[in-house]
Amino acid sequence: MSLRQRHTLSRPGHEYERAQEEEHADDVYQNPNSRHPIEKILETDRASTIVVAVLTTLAFALRFYKINQPDQVVFDEVHFGKFASYYIQGEYYFDVHPPFAKLLFGLAGWFSGFDGQFHFDNIGDSYTANHVPYVGMRALPAILGSLTVPVVYAIMKQSGYSTIISAFSAAIILFDNAHIAQSRLILLDATLIFFMSLTIYAYIRFQKLRYREFSTEWWGWLLATGAFMACTWGSKVNGILTVVTIGIAVLVDLWKLLDHRRGSMDYFWRHFIARSIGLILVPFVIYLSFFYVHFALLPTSGPGDSFMSPAFQETLSGNEMLLSSKEIRYYDTITMRHKDSKVYLHSHVERYPLKYDDGRISSQGQQVTGYGHADTNNYWQVYPTKAIPETGSGRVVRHGDVVQLLHVNTNSFLLTHDVASPLMSTNQEFTTWPKDDKSKHNETLFTLNLIDANDGQAWKTKSGYFRLVHGKTRVSMWTHSKQLPEWAFKQQEINGNKNPTEKTATWFAEDVILDEDEEDDRVESQPAKAPKKMNFFKKFAELQLLMMQHNAGLTASHPYASGPINWPFLLSGISFWTESDTQKQIYLIGNLIGWWTCVVALSIYVGILGADLLARRRNHEPIPEPVRNRLWNSAGFFFLVWGVHYAPFFLMSRQLFIHHYLPSHLASALIAGAILQFVLSETVNYPISIRGPKTRAQIRQYSDIGLKGPIILGIYCVLLFAMFAYIAPLTYGTPGLTGEQVNSKRLLSTWTLHFAAKKTAEV
Repeated sequence: MSLRQRHTLSRPGHEYERAQEEEHADDVYQNPNSRHPIEKILETDRASTIVVAVLTTLAFALRFYKINQPDQVVFDEVHFGKFASYYIQGEYYFDVHPPFAKLLFGLAGWFSGFDGQFHFDNIGDSYTANHVPYVGMRALPAILGSLTVPVVYAIMKQSGYSTIISAFSAAIILFDNAHIAQSRLILLDATLIFFMSLTIYAYIRFQKLRYREFSTEWWGWLLATGAFMACTWGSKVNGILTVVTIGIAVLVDLWKLLDHRRGSMDYFWRHFIARSIGLILVPFVIYLSFFYVHFALLPTSGPGDSFMSPAFQETLSGNEMLLSSKEIRYYDTITMRHKDSKVYLHSHVERYPLKYDDGRISSQGQQVTGYGHADTNNYWQVYPTKAIPETGSGRVVRHGDVVQLLHVNTNSFLLTHDVASPLMSTNQEFTTWPKDDKSKHNETLFTLNLIDANDGQAWKTKSGYFRLVHGKTRVSMWTHSKQLPEWAFKQQEINGNKNPTEKTATWFAEDVILDEDEEDDRVESQPAKAPKKMNFFKKFAELQLLMMQHNAGLTASHPYASGPINWPFLLSGISFWTESDTQKQIYLIGNLIGWWTCVVALSIYVGILGADLLARRRNHEPIPEPVRNRLWNSAGFFFLVWGVHYAPFFLMSRQLFIHHYLPSHLASALIAGAILQFVLSETVNYPISIRGPKTRAQIRQYSDIGLKGPIILGIYCVLLFAMFAYIAPLTYGTPGLTGEQVNSKRLLSTWTLHFAAKKTAEV
């Protein structure tokens, strides 16, 4: 391409600016007969329909091939299959992901005749032996994964790329082993990626109508973008990245509309309100509706109860708080557990060492720890600090009361003082003090603060989360996951957190301990309780907060976790399933040819943009304006999708796996098509947007990749399929492989495959 000197254009006014700034369609045509005959045939609607039909048929064939294998629970099917069973049985559960995709699995299971009795407890559990209609449930992601392929094709076509280029991007997804493996199992990613691709498609259709603003079709695609975006967000927690992507694109769009040459402020505010309705209000209402259905389908007590607040739990029928919560009275002996870690407040006769490993000195007081098992050393008696009647409601412990807690086995009161705790020098040590020694009476006084309680509210077992705040130093009793050394039997540290309202310093009384011959009149006097009501928005807000907290808390190590820097290069995968007898395995890994093509395309794209910026800085324009617009606007949007769905993972400390990269991989496949278009043709299909009543006509031009485009696509598809077929036994989990065959499939030394043959040196 020859360099062109930049020309200074006169700007006659608002309409010229509006016409020239972006692409649009018109009725002035360049003679298309100069294009290669193959190109003209492929660009017909009939040819495009045939290509879509072939791509879709192949996608369904590859994703449904032996979908009944293995007939066992695979990888995270232990979670998402289990959640489907909870929907069918109506039992409340907790998960870090929003419910939309899981609701679809529940619906698919219900349609398939699943009764919810099988709970997907362990990887390898047999579906066939337990009569689970798992194929119907796996069919849902397989259908969505298959339909993603034609959506990718449609995205490229609507963005102005030729049929061959669109098929090139779609083929990368079509023959990708990782996308296929994810789409054949009861997992969330196929739903996430399908609706993410629909969101991209709908937003591109909306943008193409920007010169016909506020028309019925414009509104339709705006609302469709919002609806698909909500479904993406509702499928998996990282679907929020799609919302961020569209949000950034909309902000850029609004910034352009704010230009005084584009119109008045009234004009800008009309656009702002329209986008607020279509891309904020509508998606949020749809997202809320997923949770409304979620709560409605889970009315009874289940395994998720303990994650929720007492007020939430009391809305679930059959919940233990409704059935067996008891008012706690003074002189009751109780057990107390930490809300998050579930350890009991515990003490024993052993004492803190005089000197810790870091040289700090302790009080040598009696150890107070967190212990994970039932034990009589978990028993504490509630003592009053005021006069109480012998009978009646005056003996009930209430919110705001100042109490003492007597450790029953050692006859000593819980105490904290201004001595550093064993593991955290900033927090206070918890210990005990002999009951008969009054010299440290004030250090044994604690205020009982019930969470979200009214004045005078009774303290109850199981249904009353509380914080225990020290009266003198105002620290709250707290614990954390780090274990104490051997001298404390590696139990959990209890210490005083200097924030009296620390949210993680939350405890609950588990039970009132009675003597064997003692009768409890509190049980007999309680009438049967009906589930309580709770405002939907309070339930929604509570669940959202817990989802974020627990998602961030997934920091435990995992043998197949990997860092984001490794993902684009396929340096490692995930072992989904193995069967030792037959030496079968499913190993999640992508198609090396497709993934490395995308890496090369990303590198070339960044290089082209950098070179273009440098050339324009020196008053040269090596790239024609329509081609540049396509690179910066269309491919730039794809690059935004890739970056927003990839970069945030570098900031996360939670467990990360290669399947988190699949949305970005789809975006990189779109960029790969854009780069191939740039390499093969000096022109593009331009303009592509729908011409408005006030936009000026532009001379239409066409992409012309000639015969070389179909040839390259054909060769590339053969290579993609060959690589796909070669590692297909790892994707489908069949057939079983010998040790030597496993070694041959390990194309990179970093892949950790099972059943590999040990290499022996030749003598």
